[in-house]
Amino acid sequence: MATVLDRASEPEKLRHPEKAHRADNPIQRKPNWIRVKAPGSGVYKETMKIVRERGLVTVCEEASCPNIGECWSKKHSTFMVMGDTCTRACAFCNVKTGKPGPLNASEPEKVAEAVALMELSHAVITSVDRDDLDDGGAAHIAATVRAIRAASPTTTVEVLTPDFLRKDGALEMVVEAKPDVFNHNLETVPHLYLKIRPGARYFHSLRLLQRVKELDPEMFTKSGIMVGLGEVRDDIMQVMDDMRAADIDFITIGQYLQPTSKHAAIDRFVTPEEFEGLEKTAYAKGFLMVSSSPLTRSSHHAGDDFEKLRAARR
Repeated sequence: MATVLDRASEPEKLRHPEKAHRADNPIQRKPNWIRVKAPGSGVYKETMKIVRERGLVTVCEEASCPNIGECWSKKHSTFMVMGDTCTRACAFCNVKTGKPGPLNASEPEKVAEAVALMELSHAVITSVDRDDLDDGGAAHIAATVRAIRAASPTTTVEVLTPDFLRKDGALEMVVEAKPDVFNHNLETVPHLYLKIRPGARYFHSLRLLQRVKELDPEMFTKSGIMVGLGEVRDDIMQVMDDMRAADIDFITIGQYLQPTSKHAAIDRFVTPEEFEGLEKTAYAKGFLMVSSSPLTRSSHHAGDDFEKLRAARR
């Protein structure tokens, strides 16, 4: 049996204790269209230094994003606030699961400082799920948005939030902080939720995004799904239609990549041609912006995509 170990600093602890006793799912060899360059440029190291010196966490590292080499070499990074430990145990995710520590009150200012040092034109802030907090961490996310506004007034801000399940008033706190883009990923199709995203509810997540538009019709909304988990084309069409019914502006579609043998198995690798077909269909259904490719991730090219999103609305 293979085990999934935590970081080298804590080798005795399992990174995913809730997955330790699951049967192994062999990791498939990636096709030739999923290839990325190994990180290591000078700018990459400079980005790492900015992150490390401020004790910040990035989803780029915690979620094992395949695009980290490209993004960090351009001084782009997606900051993950409220710690590195999530209260959920999604079958696709490589972020640690467990009991999180207390919030760091200085984190919003440290994130804002890093955004200013990187001279980011567009900052993306995501977080772990914090079901242990009364507001799910909404006030902390809102404080981070406001801190970035104060430190870098010209920087546009995108938030990728938890679902705030059973957290009354939480969504309103984040919307009130006025991020330019409100992102919350549906992740997969409805019938796979129990297997892939057991702690979440599909229609709650959909309603969350619809509610953002009701609170602020001018705010851009965004959501994404992974493919290759066992869905079929009709499932994806349903999700697209549901998103459009909720007035979501921007959809991302990317290939699921299995982090370890303890995570959900890949059902299949979707071809680039299929991704191109999904992109055309999504635009035909009325999305203002679509990103659909094997390596598409929520924050990959987020700044460039935001400019295209604004242009599409104009």
